[in-house]
Amino acid sequence: MKDPNNIPEFGIKRDHEERRDGGCGVIFDPQTQKYAVGLQEGGRFRLFSGGVEKDEDIQEGTLREITEESGLHDFLYVEKVAEAWAHYRNTLRKVNRVAKATCFLVVLKSTDTLPVQLEDHEKFSLTWATTEEITNNWQIRNQQKDNDHWIYFLKKSVARIKELGYDKGLDSFC
Repeated sequence: MKDPNNIPEFGIKRDHEERRDGGCGVIFDPQTQKYAVGLQEGGRFRLFSGGVEKDEDIQEGTLREITEESGLHDFLYVEKVAEAWAHYRNTLRKVNRVAKATCFLVVLKSTDTLPVQLEDHEKFSLTWATTEEITNNWQIRNQQKDNDHWIYFLKKSVARIKELGYDKGLDSFC
C-alpha cells in the first residue's frame, strides 16, 4: 500500500486486513521526564491511541482517545510529529489491521487525571516509563513487526522533545 505522499510503511502485510485510520500520542511529562503508556495484561506497553470517526479532526479525535483511555487531559503542548502506514495485529480486538496512523507529541502541563472510559476490549492501565523501558518492552514483543510504527513514532517524538527543550538530558535514547 504505497502512499503517493511517501509516508513510511511498517509491519507485515496480513490476510484480511481491516482499514482503520487513527492517531496515537507520545505523551511526555516534563516533571518526571517519563512517558505515559498503557500497560496491558501480560506486560505489553502500548501508546494511547484509537480510530477517529469519519468527520472527526484527527488531532481532536486522538486527544479524545488519550483522555478516554488514560484520563490525562491537562495538555501544555500538542504537535503532529509523523504519519505512517501500519500493518499490525490488533491484539485487543483480535483482528488484522492496516491504518494510516498519525502520531502527536503531547507534553503535559500536569499529570492530573479524569476517570477513564475504557471500552470492553481495552484491558490496560496508565503507567509511566522511560524511553529505554518502552523500547525494550516493544522489541521483545516485536516478532511480528507490530510495534515498528510505534518505535518510529517514539524516536521522532523524543527528537522533537529535545529540540523543544523539554528533555533534561536524563535519557540517552535517540
